[in-house]
Amino acid sequence: MTTYPVARLTALAQGYRGRLIIEDLDLSIQPGVTGLLGPNGAGKTTLFRTLATIAPPKSGGLELFGEPVTSERDARRVRRRIGYLPQDFGFYPAFSLTDFVSYCAWLREVPSKEAKSATEQALAAVGLTDRARDRMKTLSGGMLRRAGIAAAIVGSPSLLLLDEPTVGLDPAQRLDFRDLIRSLARAGAAIVLSTHLVEDVGAACDAVLVLSDGQVVHSGTPQQLAELSTPKAPGDSALERGYMTVLGTRGPAEEAAC
Repeated sequence: MTTYPVARLTALAQGYRGRLIIEDLDLSIQPGVTGLLGPNGAGKTTLFRTLATIAPPKSGGLELFGEPVTSERDARRVRRRIGYLPQDFGFYPAFSLTDFVSYCAWLREVPSKEAKSATEQALAAVGLTDRARDRMKTLSGGMLRRAGIAAAIVGSPSLLLLDEPTVGLDPAQRLDFRDLIRSLARAGAAIVLSTHLVEDVGAACDAVLVLSDGQVVHSGTPQQLAELSTPKAPGDSALERGYMTVLGTRGPAEEAAC
């Protein structure tokens, strides 16, 4: 049984082109489903890129699966256990859906003897088995998003980073997605979910982090965040009002969540 956080950041500083976006951040990610909320520009994508080992820290410590990541060799080793779905992901338009997910399995170094079944399982998990031979360029926006989720989960990664995974999904598909991440969490994965849809966090997450200006301004359960709600805070639910209260917003909200 895991006795250490799946991911730990210590005094992390991260940024681009001489500008720090995250500074002196301490954070631990435990097994289960963690929702990540915060306004645009809060540093959520930067945090994901750091956890995915795409962007090395400017300073501070990064540990994944109980081991420090201090070199490209360390990063390559831990990437085998990380599934990452960015907001926008690239693909070869002429690839079939099976080709795309199989290629992502190969990148993650899923053993060749397991790759075929892992690809089939990932496509089944997102309801795309019947489209397996379709070209990527022919898929709708919602299907492409489900293809991205399949690519992120193929090979059963230990840490799953999902940035806006439900964009383009209809209500029934969003319910299926919630069931999927719950099942992955029950199997032992740590899942970090960034979404504009606060109700997804309330329904599917064990914990929630609120990020603002590169800092965690709240950490707890969704229920604890909802309990911070104040009557005058904007929002259509206690969870939305709690989120807006934590951010210190008093006027009409420009966005519901991250």
